[in-house]
Amino acid sequence: MVTAVQDSPLTSDEVLRFVARLQSSEFDADAAAGIDLISALETMKSASVAAQAVVTDAVATSISNERRERGRPKAQWRIGIASQIGLARRESPNRGGTHLGLARALVHEMPHTLARLRAGELNEWRAMILARETACLTVDDRRTIDERLCADPATLAGAGDRTIEGRARALANELDAASQVKRRAKAYAARRTSTRPAPESMGFFTVLTSMEKMVCMWATLRRDADTIINSGGDTRTRDQIMADLVFERVTGASAAQGPPVTVDVVISDSTLLAGGDTSAYMHGYGDIPSDVARQLIRDTLDSETHVALRRLYAHPKSGALTAVESGSRAFPTALGRLIDLRDRTCRTPWCDAPIRHHDHIRPHSANGTTSAENGAGLCAACNYAKEGDGWTAEARRDKHNARHRYTLIPPTGHTYDSSAPPMPVVELYNSRIENVILTGLFDDDAA
Repeated sequence: MVTAVQDSPLTSDEVLRFVARLQSSEFDADAAAGIDLISALETMKSASVAAQAVVTDAVATSISNERRERGRPKAQWRIGIASQIGLARRESPNRGGTHLGLARALVHEMPHTLARLRAGELNEWRAMILARETACLTVDDRRTIDERLCADPATLAGAGDRTIEGRARALANELDAASQVKRRAKAYAARRTSTRPAPESMGFFTVLTSMEKMVCMWATLRRDADTIINSGGDTRTRDQIMADLVFERVTGASAAQGPPVTVDVVISDSTLLAGGDTSAYMHGYGDIPSDVARQLIRDTLDSETHVALRRLYAHPKSGALTAVESGSRAFPTALGRLIDLRDRTCRTPWCDAPIRHHDHIRPHSANGTTSAENGAGLCAACNYAKEGDGWTAEARRDKHNARHRYTLIPPTGHTYDSSAPPMPVVELYNSRIENVILTGLFDDDAA
């Protein structure tokens, strides 16, 4: 057991010196010593999380107090703080908000959980579970559960995620059953759908809704799939039929007919027309293999879906799109589409949220132009954070990298660089001709 003596505040330089030692160290191959080292590193991870929580709360309190002392409205005291925490942790603003909420709970309402985290007896996820399961309780009830579960290290010794979740939920029900009813209502208000990529050019479409509705939807799909199977003549499996039924009932089109709304596929001309192997990009999904993109386009051409090709031009080495400008304050449709295709997702580092706003890097009020160079695609949360006190951004030109770049600067003065991803172009190093990229627009309603 090593006891640390704290005689001065910990600094980032001290932490980075220890990190450098970890990076340059060689490790003993002995199994027993290796297991001890793994355990010690896990304890260090948990202690680091506890330290991060304390510092996160202190930073948030400092920023809020400074804004209050400057006479800012209360609604502005916390704007952008979660984004700064997310950037510092190399995560999205949404995750930054989650870490900020956990930090406040641990520091102000769950001291025993924080102590177990410092001691390495809980990890960050399990601390998150305890905070989540007690979030709807009063501060006093939350502190009661914190004491009953975490004051004695032996209480949760050896407990896994589900055990910790179950015990915290049981105590919450015991102390305040009404809060669980409120919690369910709050959870139902957050119902939503979401998508995420899956391997082999597949994707997940997820619906978060109440338990009874979920069971009803599943039972209905299974019943109707069984009816189709029992009718005979269909070679699809039950799972395939259920997946196709979801598509047909959401879109109103048959699964074989294809998408009834616009789907953008960005693909180089040589890949589409000459069998090239450069990856294509499907807006809203990500990179897809060239063979898959060509097959998708062939299948669409064979159906009744309207297909339109729009030419985009990109530099053959960097993949940077050609800029266009507009004299208006709002980004016109064509320019907004170019920014969407160029940026793909929110341009804030580590934020992969869908683009919701077209933002002026240099504000329009500061003579910022409405152009591709001065425009960036952002999610709503990042755009609102950037409008807070002290946030600035600067477009960058780099003769060695023609792709769109800008630097985001939060109130603390730290800098975070953002570069647009490259377009799927074929590298023609000896050519001065810009590469042509085709976006396939699959749209039944296209003119």
